[in-house]
Amino acid sequence: MYSDIKTKFKQIEAELSDPAVFNDAKKVAELGKARAELAEVVGLINDWEKIVAEITEHETVMKGSDAELAALAESELSALKNKETDLKTKIEAELHPADPNDKKTAIIEIRAGTGGDEASLFAAELFRMYSRWAENRGWKIDLLDSSRTDLGGFKEITFEVVGKGAYGDFKFEAGTHRVQRVPATEKAGRVHTSTITVTVFPEAQETDIEIKPSDIRIDTFCSSGPGGQSVNTTYSAIRILHIPTGMIVSCQDQKSQHQNKEKALQVLRSRLLAKAEEEKRAKESAARKEMVGAGERADKIRTYNFPQDRITDHRVGESWHDIKSILEGDMSKMLATLKERLKQ
Repeated sequence: MYSDIKTKFKQIEAELSDPAVFNDAKKVAELGKARAELAEVVGLINDWEKIVAEITEHETVMKGSDAELAALAESELSALKNKETDLKTKIEAELHPADPNDKKTAIIEIRAGTGGDEASLFAAELFRMYSRWAENRGWKIDLLDSSRTDLGGFKEITFEVVGKGAYGDFKFEAGTHRVQRVPATEKAGRVHTSTITVTVFPEAQETDIEIKPSDIRIDTFCSSGPGGQSVNTTYSAIRILHIPTGMIVSCQDQKSQHQNKEKALQVLRSRLLAKAEEEKRAKESAARKEMVGAGERADKIRTYNFPQDRITDHRVGESWHDIKSILEGDMSKMLATLKERLKQ
């Protein structure tokens, strides 16, 4: 039933073992990614096939002359059929997900909104929260671009969460996040309100969207650190302008100009793909909502209220306590609720 999938998996493994492919780093990466995407579903198919074989064997025993063995086989058959149904459901969910982008790597941009230094400090805390959650899931964080402040916060930061299912988790973070707390620099003990905006894109491949060389302008500059000072004397940082849309993407946190260029193009492709999908949805629904607001205090998806030790997600009207644990990466309960209630 699923023989074509197993055949494709074997073909990919054969290509990965071909010495002729070893020197093509790009091809090896593509094949490795394709293998990783199929490995889980192939494992499920193998388990399903074993269960189907057991069911057939039990049904054969039930037709035999040994009444005792037939009764035993019949008593076990129901559980086997339930297993078979569960495995088939999981296989179909892997092959035909509700949102195909859910399995993809995620590209996330966090920007400080209103609130000055306090907003930039909380942007750094959100980045830490997402990093810890990604580590718990076995995913890799790849920093693409950042603008730090002297106090250790981020004016903005762009990073990639590499791992199957990353976008499926992080897409629920897209929007304006509001934080209410007493800043460390506040002598009068007054609660301040600040905002941070989060944008989340599924990773786009070159095959997903084409970028013509004539449509972009690439500039190089020196990487900068906190306060804007230059941290090296080589022009390794990259800034790409997409002329038709006016989109600008910068990348300075990779080791070389080539790597920064590749990552910047990757972010640009992902933004363009997200824009194309948003425009498509707009034609289907005039009442669509913007993924990210302007960062104003009234435009929010979630509030982090430190004095009351409470996080409230306004989309589902649900609250969770113990902000400290959640900011340390314990997002499981919150994400489980969002996935169930929003069903995106």
